[in-house]
Amino acid sequence: MADIRIAAVLKRYGENTIIDRLSLDIHHGEFFTLLGPSGCGKTTLLRMIAGFVNPDEGQIFIDGQDVTWLAAHKRETGMVFQDYALFPDKTVFDNVAYGLRVRRCSAADIRRRVNDILERVELGHLQQRYPGELSGGQRQRVALARALVIEPRVLLMDEPLSNLDAKLRIQMRDVIRQLQRELDITAIFVTHDQEEALSMSDRIALLRSGRVDQLDSPEGLYARPVSAYAADFIGAANLIRVDAAQASPSGVRLTVNDSVIDLDEPLIDGPVQLAARPEHLSLEAAQAEAAPPVQGVPGEVLYRRYLGFKATYAVRLPDGQVVNVDVHSGTDPVHAEGAAVRLHFGPGCRLVRV
Repeated sequence: MADIRIAAVLKRYGENTIIDRLSLDIHHGEFFTLLGPSGCGKTTLLRMIAGFVNPDEGQIFIDGQDVTWLAAHKRETGMVFQDYALFPDKTVFDNVAYGLRVRRCSAADIRRRVNDILERVELGHLQQRYPGELSGGQRQRVALARALVIEPRVLLMDEPLSNLDAKLRIQMRDVIRQLQRELDITAIFVTHDQEEALSMSDRIALLRSGRVDQLDSPEGLYARPVSAYAADFIGAANLIRVDAAQASPSGVRLTVNDSVIDLDEPLIDGPVQLAARPEHLSLEAAQAEAAPPVQGVPGEVLYRRYLGFKATYAVRLPDGQVVNVDVHSGTDPVHAEGAAVRLHFGPGCRLVRV
């Protein structure tokens, strides 16, 4: 295992800043995910940790050792690439044994360690096959075994599941997480897939334009996004325009579409939006209005989609914005298309910075 410290790292290509003085601490034995869209800098950051790319500024430490300028092969890291990077002319055994042979391990040690890791990834019976004779999932396991057999301090993975079909991706998530726990190794995983990140990680750094937008547990990132970017990227929350926000005895009072919403949330400075996940909203049929202030926001049902355990509504607000609302099938009163409704905001709704 290893602690990793990234201190104010900067990387530019020409006029483009890819990593913008980013700092992170990754703990011993942690499964840590770098998450974000294409171009946010996550792969560049991973390759700097691996030693394949040098930073323009800043430092990288592994177990307290400054490895900023240390050659990649001396960092004791194992890398799993997106395309697996297997040698097509070598057998499974020889692909996995490659790193040990480079390190000049004995033949007996190589045989023992390769056999052991291939059994762990359930490929012991395919040692003499070539990559072209394997399925995508099997090739992915070979790449994982090759990275782990050298007993690295840190396992680095760059979108290793992106070339697999949906069912196999789910299976391989479990394989990778189980191996990482069994071997008690620090792992850094790069992905653009929020479901992979939420299901596998101890902590997630959500990157945006070379910076960390939010660093949190999967639960914290989903339930407590701090920005509109985080709320939209994780779980695709409704982002609702706020006309006014002021502190109230219970938290904050918002004005949205000339209606009032009280939330048990602190007031935050600067431009804000209301992040509301579909499951945190509820609907009721519109009634004759009481004296103001009236809680909730009026809307019109555009359509309802029945999905078994839930129904999803699309509701248009007075300003034209459309929001999605999930209602559990057991409590759904079935609002008709065109029905006038009032939208209510549950405890999971949050103010976020724009």
